[in-house]
Amino acid sequence: MVADLRADTNRDGTISFDGKADDDGEDLWDGKHGAVFLANIDDDEGACNPNLDDTQVAKCNDAADDEINGPDDALDLARIKTKPWSAAPNGASATITWNAEAHVHLFKVKGSSFTLVESGMELDESEIKSGIELAIEGKDIVRDPDEWDGFVDITLAVDAEGKSKSDKIRMRVAPLLTYHHLLPTEQTWVSVMNNQGNQAMRADLATALTAAGLPAVRGVNTQDSWNQDYFETGFMSMPAAGGKQHVIRVNIRSANIYNQSASNPLRTAGRIVWQLRGKDTAGIQEYKPQASRTQAERSYDSLNSFGNLETVPPYKFNGQSYPMGRVVRGSSSQAYPDKNFTKMMEAQKVQPPIYVDTSWLAVSHIDETVSFVKANNARGWVMLANDATMAKNMLQARANAGQGSTQLHVGKFWTTGNAQVSINQVLSDTDVMSASAEAAVEVAAQIAIIKAETGLTDAEIVKVPFLHQSTDGYSVAYQPGMVNGIYLSNGHFVSPDPHGPVIGGQDIFKQAMTAALAPFNITVHYAEDWDTYHRQLGEVHCGTNSTRQIPQAKWWESGR
Repeated sequence: MVADLRADTNRDGTISFDGKADDDGEDLWDGKHGAVFLANIDDDEGACNPNLDDTQVAKCNDAADDEINGPDDALDLARIKTKPWSAAPNGASATITWNAEAHVHLFKVKGSSFTLVESGMELDESEIKSGIELAIEGKDIVRDPDEWDGFVDITLAVDAEGKSKSDKIRMRVAPLLTYHHLLPTEQTWVSVMNNQGNQAMRADLATALTAAGLPAVRGVNTQDSWNQDYFETGFMSMPAAGGKQHVIRVNIRSANIYNQSASNPLRTAGRIVWQLRGKDTAGIQEYKPQASRTQAERSYDSLNSFGNLETVPPYKFNGQSYPMGRVVRGSSSQAYPDKNFTKMMEAQKVQPPIYVDTSWLAVSHIDETVSFVKANNARGWVMLANDATMAKNMLQARANAGQGSTQLHVGKFWTTGNAQVSINQVLSDTDVMSASAEAAVEVAAQIAIIKAETGLTDAEIVKVPFLHQSTDGYSVAYQPGMVNGIYLSNGHFVSPDPHGPVIGGQDIFKQAMTAALAPFNITVHYAEDWDTYHRQLGEVHCGTNSTRQIPQAKWWESGR
């Protein structure tokens, strides 16, 4: 009797009945065994209207109907096969059943024809003898593991001549993953606005991209300057033949509630994820309506911006491997982002989040204090971390050398007046000194958590000097926060221009930053971001975004 159901259990992109490669461990799912399928939520034929309201626009995708929408759509489905039983006796019967019916579609494949089938489907005698092929798609990613954990168990049961036999396979929907900074940049993004500050930053960014050998920046026409914040780039993948991956890119909309409208509550600029939706590109949003949010969720909506979601690069520590890295976000018991969105990100499992406290910052984003760059060291990367004490000490040393009258922020203005100030004036500014001392303590606490989770050593942390000041009881960067820049790739980092004191013909803060990254073969470019970004409580990273290459590492090898 033959009851043999197979999928791509060994993850080589094919299904084989030769040998045991796709048979051994097929009912398990771990780092070595278990087939993968995709949430088929792209729009291969461009049929979805990106202008529907927030409550409807996410509902349109290729898995929203019961059909296969062309040959490109068919490629997004994983395959399942039954082994032919050519000697099956007359009267043999077979059924295929599966769980998680509300979360998947299965289709019977005949040539280029795909027919939707339901759990409990019966195979006729000719199908038992010749074998059949099925195709599976997920209707969505995992959002709440209490509703669905992403796994599907599919069972073939065969009866013949009074005997029964069954075979089961386990499959898992691919998780939504974010890019880490070690991956080469494919596309850089920036909001395009009609003001000199935005134009100045874009010009400097363009120069850096050229130096890095990367394509020109892609602009998004919006008056929301914070490109990093309103969408995050990511992907899903499953094995393909030849050791490749079949990928659906995913653009994630922020859960920021900016509008009172019940039908369009979300940050308008985030609709870019629906404008980009198309062939092998999906959009995702997840949020709690304002009425159901806690007071903390309402008060700290800024935590939902993606400047508050970064990805620690891959590492191994304490017997655990994280080949796709880990998400790091600002969140605490008293100040936390949208819980529905958080639950969705945690449910992906492959990049388990690290949480640090950012609630002391006015904007509350993790990118204000730490970043990650590729480095030529054993780990392969280093972390950049704000060091306000270092900034104070640098200025104090210059004052002690009789250079206290040297000016910072030359020619720059706050919204309330002239920003130009001497070293001595900064050192005597009690607000700046107090806020900087507090920042030093808070950043040290963030670093301690990240070190405990990753095994990062002091030698793998690059200190980035800039001071803080207070605003409405919270902390913001007083000088342009150089940690809040964008790592392009090929050893190029774009930092905000610090406009520090020029001594001996050099800006001492640029000098410090450039020297700190030089041992890691990183060239630092400085972008003018004062007017549109810095004095509006953000920097270069806040105003830019990156789509990166798909990693060669396979997420399924993590075993998570």
